[in-house]
Amino acid sequence: MLSFQDEQKEQQQQGDNGDNSRSILNKEIDSWSNFEYALREENRLLFNKMLSECKENEGYIKAAGSKDEFFSAESLFMVLILQQQKMINELIVEISERKKKLRLSRYRTTDT
Repeated sequence: MLSFQDEQKEQQQQGDNGDNSRSILNKEIDSWSNFEYALREENRLLFNKMLSECKENEGYIKAAGSKDEFFSAESLFMVLILQQQKMINELIVEISERKKKLRLSRYRTTDT
Protein backbone atom coordinates (compact mmCIF):
# COMPACT_ATOMS: atom_id res chain seq x y z
CA MET A 1 0.00 0.00 0.00
CA LEU A 2 1.40 3.40 -0.98
CA SER A 3 1.71 6.19 1.53
CA PHE A 4 -0.16 9.44 0.93
CA GLN A 5 3.04 11.19 -0.18
CA ASP A 6 3.91 8.33 -2.55
CA GLU A 7 0.43 8.48 -4.06
CA GLN A 8 0.78 12.23 -4.57
CA LYS A 9 4.18 11.75 -6.23
CA GLU A 10 2.76 9.05 -8.49
CA GLN A 11 -0.19 11.24 -9.48
CA GLN A 12 2.17 14.14 -10.16
CA GLN A 13 4.36 11.92 -12.35
CA GLN A 14 1.31 10.70 -14.26
CA GLY A 15 0.25 14.30 -14.78
CA ASP A 16 3.75 15.19 -15.95
CA ASN A 17 3.70 12.21 -18.33
CA GLY A 18 0.37 13.43 -19.74
CA ASP A 19 1.79 16.90 -20.28
CA ASN A 20 4.93 15.40 -21.79
CA SER A 21 2.87 13.20 -24.12
CA ARG A 22 0.82 16.21 -25.19
CA SER A 23 4.00 18.20 -25.76
CA ILE A 24 5.59 15.44 -27.85
CA LEU A 25 2.46 15.07 -29.98
CA ASN A 26 2.01 18.83 -30.39
CA LYS A 27 5.64 19.29 -31.43
CA GLU A 28 5.34 16.53 -34.02
CA ILE A 29 2.07 17.93 -35.37
CA ASP A 30 3.60 21.40 -35.52
CA SER A 31 6.56 20.01 -37.48
CA TRP A 32 4.10 19.01 -40.23
CA SER A 33 2.54 22.48 -40.49
CA ASN A 34 4.30 23.34 -43.78
CA PHE A 35 3.02 20.14 -45.40
CA GLU A 36 -0.48 21.56 -45.64
CA TYR A 37 0.68 24.20 -48.12
CA ALA A 38 1.49 21.47 -50.62
CA LEU A 39 -2.09 20.20 -50.51
CA ARG A 40 -5.20 21.25 -52.37
CA GLU A 41 -7.74 23.09 -50.26
CA GLU A 42 -10.08 20.14 -49.65
CA ASN A 43 -7.13 17.94 -48.64
CA ARG A 44 -5.66 20.71 -46.52
CA LEU A 45 -8.92 21.01 -44.59
CA LEU A 46 -9.04 17.26 -44.03
CA PHE A 47 -5.37 17.18 -43.01
CA ASN A 48 -5.86 19.94 -40.46
CA LYS A 49 -9.02 18.29 -39.13
CA MET A 50 -7.22 14.97 -38.63
CA LEU A 51 -4.36 16.61 -36.79
CA SER A 52 -6.62 18.71 -34.60
CA GLU A 53 -8.60 15.60 -33.64
CA CYS A 54 -5.34 13.94 -32.61
CA LYS A 55 -4.56 16.89 -30.34
CA GLU A 56 -7.99 16.70 -28.68
CA ASN A 57 -8.25 12.95 -28.02
CA GLU A 58 -6.72 12.01 -24.65
CA GLY A 59 -6.33 8.38 -25.72
CA TYR A 60 -4.37 9.38 -28.80
CA ILE A 61 -2.22 11.74 -26.75
CA LYS A 62 -1.41 9.00 -24.27
CA ALA A 63 -0.65 6.52 -27.05
CA ALA A 64 1.63 8.98 -28.84
CA GLY A 65 3.53 9.52 -25.60
CA SER A 66 4.16 5.80 -25.18
CA LYS A 67 7.31 6.26 -27.22
CA ASP A 68 9.83 8.94 -26.50
CA GLU A 69 10.26 12.08 -28.57
CA PHE A 70 12.66 10.34 -30.98
CA PHE A 71 9.75 8.21 -32.21
CA SER A 72 7.17 10.98 -32.32
CA ALA A 73 6.57 10.73 -36.08
CA GLU A 74 5.92 7.00 -35.84
CA SER A 75 3.57 7.61 -32.92
CA LEU A 76 1.67 10.25 -34.90
CA PHE A 77 1.36 7.92 -37.89
CA MET A 78 0.03 5.12 -35.68
CA VAL A 79 -2.50 7.51 -34.13
CA LEU A 80 -3.65 8.59 -37.60
CA ILE A 81 -3.95 4.97 -38.73
CA LEU A 82 -5.92 4.12 -35.61
CA GLN A 83 -8.18 7.12 -36.22
CA GLN A 84 -8.82 5.99 -39.80
CA GLN A 85 -9.51 2.41 -38.77
CA LYS A 86 -11.96 3.58 -36.14
CA MET A 87 -13.80 5.62 -38.77
CA ILE A 88 -13.79 2.67 -41.20
CA ASN A 89 -15.26 0.40 -38.52
CA GLU A 90 -17.98 2.94 -37.72
CA LEU A 91 -18.87 3.23 -41.41
CA ILE A 92 -19.02 -0.56 -41.78
CA VAL A 93 -21.42 -0.77 -38.85
CA GLU A 94 -23.55 2.04 -40.26
CA ILE A 95 -23.70 0.44 -43.72
CA SER A 96 -24.59 -2.94 -42.20
CA GLU A 97 -27.41 -1.35 -40.21
CA ARG A 98 -28.74 0.42 -43.28
CA LYS A 99 -28.63 -2.81 -45.30
CA LYS A 100 -30.49 -4.60 -42.53
CA LYS A 101 -33.18 -1.89 -42.46
CA LEU A 102 -33.46 -1.99 -46.24
CA ARG A 103 -33.90 -5.78 -46.21
CA LEU A 104 -36.54 -5.49 -43.50
CA SER A 105 -38.45 -2.81 -45.40
CA ARG A 106 -38.35 -4.91 -48.59
CA TYR A 107 -39.53 -7.96 -46.68
CA ARG A 108 -42.44 -6.00 -45.20
CA THR A 109 -43.52 -4.59 -48.58
CA THR A 110 -43.46 -8.01 -50.26
CA ASP A 111 -45.23 -9.57 -47.30
CA THR A 112 -48.28 -7.32 -47.54
